[in-house]
Amino acid sequence: MTLPRSKIGMVCPYGWDTPGGVQIHIKELAEYFIAKGHEVSVIAPVTDENFLTEPWLVSAGRPLAVPFNGSIARVAFGPVATSRVRQWIASNDFDLLHLHQPEIPSLSLIACWSGQGPMVGTFHTAAAKQRTLVAAGPILEPVIEKLTARIAVSEMARTTLREHFQTDAVVIPNGIDSAKYASATKRAEYSSPVSLGFLGRFEEPRKGLNLLISALPAIARFFPDIELIVAGPGNIESMRKSIPSNVRSRIRFVGMLSEAQKADFLRSVDIYVAPNTGGESFGIILIEAMAAGAAILASDIPAFAEVLQGGEYGNLFTSESAQSLAHNVVSMLKDAPLRRVKSGCALAASERYDWKNVASEISDVYEVALASGRGVSLGSDNRGWKRFKSND
Repeated sequence: MTLPRSKIGMVCPYGWDTPGGVQIHIKELAEYFIAKGHEVSVIAPVTDENFLTEPWLVSAGRPLAVPFNGSIARVAFGPVATSRVRQWIASNDFDLLHLHQPEIPSLSLIACWSGQGPMVGTFHTAAAKQRTLVAAGPILEPVIEKLTARIAVSEMARTTLREHFQTDAVVIPNGIDSAKYASATKRAEYSSPVSLGFLGRFEEPRKGLNLLISALPAIARFFPDIELIVAGPGNIESMRKSIPSNVRSRIRFVGMLSEAQKADFLRSVDIYVAPNTGGESFGIILIEAMAAGAAILASDIPAFAEVLQGGEYGNLFTSESAQSLAHNVVSMLKDAPLRRVKSGCALAASERYDWKNVASEISDVYEVALASGRGVSLGSDNRGWKRFKSND
């Protein structure tokens, strides 16, 4: 199919200036469709409106931090956010709305209640049945059913949608810009004689950095020069103080990285380790590591096992087991030829996730949605929205 030139409104539920996979997904998807000649506007919570760097980005107000799915989500929800979303819809002649995470209290939920017309929802979360979502089911189900089409980023996210809302979705994974990773180079600041890499919000327990740190002494017995290079947001000084003194000298923090720096980081380390303990629906960082040609070791949580095809594109260790993690690192470091074989297979497989393929599939969904109705407008019946507010 070929998507006709369209005006697309995308809704980001999470704080735009907070690093996250959903934000990057939306940003790169918007840029892809703009490059193809479509008109795109994205509305998102923004902490500091003085730094609206993208001309197509609209602020819905400051986000608030709320616990969600074992993490902290920064979302906007309330009278100000509602007013801005409704004004955004009313002032644009959108052909279609693309709502991300419409099942949580966020801008996407507001837009779904408020809008009328072709709407596509993407579901990024994979989680066991949660009491809050189960309790809100009777309220949220009409929202989910109001969507013209539904996308899940993985089979796990699709299963979550089925279990919570008894509905289905087409599976389209997150996308990456393969060229950005193909041009990555090894850099001295992200390497050492023997290096492990970790990238993520290192203070968040489910990202698993403490598990990786606890495995270092066992690894160091075989590789005395081992160094763990940690990238990502967080309080470095506070984290450094919490690290046992016997391994503190083996850990180097390099702070936040730009997208280009991230690609170089993944290319430079000997092994990229993803020790996450759960709460992941896809694992975009693994796809990025595959595209950068990295050797990968990840916990065997379902989302990571799915991306790595059960160990074909990288090694898997038993989740939350420092002993299993250390054993796999040592085995991988001892067998450089096998690391290269797996990295080569992973690099070839990562092409499936390039935006030219992923966005093409999303375009097909857009075409189906556009065929169902003409344009997006504010709905005249907001009884469901009022009901949700009264139960909030």
